[in-house]
Amino acid sequence: MKKYLTLLLYSLLFFTILTHAENANTSKWKKQPITITPLSRTIFKVTHQNGKEETIDLTGKKIIVVSVSEPGSEGRSYAIDQDGIIWWTNIIASGAYGGHETPSGIFPILLKRRYHMSATHPSSNGVNNMDFEMLFTHQGHALHMGNNRGLSHGCIHLGKKDAQAMFKWTDLKTKVVIMRGNYRQFLNKEISDFKKKYKKYEKKRK
Repeated sequence: MKKYLTLLLYSLLFFTILTHAENANTSKWKKQPITITPLSRTIFKVTHQNGKEETIDLTGKKIIVVSVSEPGSEGRSYAIDQDGIIWWTNIIASGAYGGHETPSGIFPILLKRRYHMSATHPSSNGVNNMDFEMLFTHQGHALHMGNNRGLSHGCIHLGKKDAQAMFKWTDLKTKVVIMRGNYRQFLNKEISDFKKKYKKYEKKRK
């Protein structure tokens, strides 16, 4: 009995320390004035700081959904075509805590540049650091090729192959959804539905 109680106390202590560590880590990140909640693959609830809510339906449009690389989010982006199919997903890096956080919201792609050097944060070696740029805010936030294993000054960094694919696929009508939280449940559902359809197809063939 004594051994059981000791084990229980150690477990409680461990989870208390873990919770405090998670809370401390989360508190570093600036709270966003807008919260984006995905209701489906293409429909999103936007909650403003004043409590006002609106539903944005992007069905029939090209969409890039980014779940930022912050605690409680995925650090991934998803490309959804006009038919609502998630056809591409990849690892990303988003803005660092301390004022560089990538803003939540639903944005248009404002311009695309194949070759570009950041004017605010130019590279010391003179090599372009924002190639395959897809700008989505007037403050300079963009999706572009970069180190997708670290944190950025606010942009969304994509690996080279991912940046090339997204640059080729997107246009100025494409919407960029930046959110906190999870989106992978819709990809999991898509994969599950595909497997079911494939099984039915295989049964019909036999």
